[in-house]
Amino acid sequence: MLLDDTIVALATPSGAGAISVLRLSGPKAIDIASSFFKSVNNKVLKDQKTHTIHLGHIVENDRIIDQVLASIFKGPNSYTGEDVIEVSCHGSPYIQQEIIQLFLRNGCRMADAGEFTLRAFLNGKLDLSQAEAVADLIASDNEASHQIAMQQMRGGFSNEIKKLRDELLNFASLIELELDFAEEDVEFADRSQFEELLGRIETVLKRLVDSFAVGNVIKNGIPIAIVGEPNVGKSTLLNALLNEERAIVSDIAGTTRDTIEDEISIGGIGFRFIDTAGIRETKDVVESIGIQKTFEKIANAQVVVYLIDGNEIQNSEFRIQNYITEIEKIKNKYPQKPLIVITNKVDQLDKNNISNLKSQISDLLLLSAKTGQGVDDLKSKLLEFVNTGALRNNETIVTNTRHYDSLLKALEEIKKVQEGMASGLSGDLLAIDIRQALYHFGMITGEISSDDLLGNIFANFCIGK
Repeated sequence: MLLDDTIVALATPSGAGAISVLRLSGPKAIDIASSFFKSVNNKVLKDQKTHTIHLGHIVENDRIIDQVLASIFKGPNSYTGEDVIEVSCHGSPYIQQEIIQLFLRNGCRMADAGEFTLRAFLNGKLDLSQAEAVADLIASDNEASHQIAMQQMRGGFSNEIKKLRDELLNFASLIELELDFAEEDVEFADRSQFEELLGRIETVLKRLVDSFAVGNVIKNGIPIAIVGEPNVGKSTLLNALLNEERAIVSDIAGTTRDTIEDEISIGGIGFRFIDTAGIRETKDVVESIGIQKTFEKIANAQVVVYLIDGNEIQNSEFRIQNYITEIEKIKNKYPQKPLIVITNKVDQLDKNNISNLKSQISDLLLLSAKTGQGVDDLKSKLLEFVNTGALRNNETIVTNTRHYDSLLKALEEIKKVQEGMASGLSGDLLAIDIRQALYHFGMITGEISSDDLLGNIFANFCIGK
């Protein structure tokens, strides 16, 4: 894949703003920009040093389009590894388009999605996992996902993979060398050291594979389904968690007929709360559809929050038993799903009712969505379901499904090599599995790639990055 022309794109969000940044990259970037940049100090832009900023105007013939700042980054010391110019202009959509069209008429073409970062990868400024981290960094909307993306972009994950690959490649070379001297029955690769290396690689791969369970939910937000009978306060709880009137609240049972979703950050972790329709027997067709969606959301949620109406259980053993029956149904249907049982409207309960309820339902959380009492306790409880230890210790966490798939395949090949070593398999057969493991390592960092793979990855980037 050869990209040797000059591209241009808006690097800041489209629409009106205080300023906008236009980015050019390629062999003619500086010459094209210089042709239309008139410095206030009569400097020639293309003659200026790299990593400098200059004030001037973008001028077409005698028409001044805008006063701008032009930043020069000469390759290879730039983001893409090519000559790069960034033009900071006023944020009028008209001005943006006038400057972009000017450059397009004079030797540039519009950049494809992610093409600046693609060029950075092709020019060796980033490996593939670091390039993917750029997109994750742009999309990060909480502290945890930002921390993971920054670590990966700095090369934490790729360095770990590269180190393993280099060590495995060294032993693979020695085993391949043995094949050239097969008739002389010599061993260049120390088998005990090789077994130790395979053990270390297996340990690291298992840790990285296991980290995906945490990384995936941190990246995409942890889905929490808020369920219960109608009018128990599910929508009020959602509003209390979000600290805004997101869901409609009324005294009429069945007000929420469809699921409502919103996300907040708790302790730097993104949680996606889903307010569902109340579960009950109904003949209302629309409400029935909402209840069906409730069960679908429970199935997709990672944690289920079940609400009990504190008003209904006062001095009513029958209602308490009904709730206990419903709780057991959810536990039996979704045994692997964490369930938090909450008594809402606790501000309206007396001590005897609370004591009685606690004695019958274990790990009960007391809360008043209306007053906010107990909401912080719920947030703390939710954080317990996330393994934040890896984040605190700055360990590598895998969040990318493509990386996860390659790690699983590499681990499978490493296990084959270990089994082959144990059974005394010949070097030529061991070499086949080692090559496959190296292939999957290379797929992560981009040392092995294809145009189709790169197209799929960078198509998800925004234009201008």
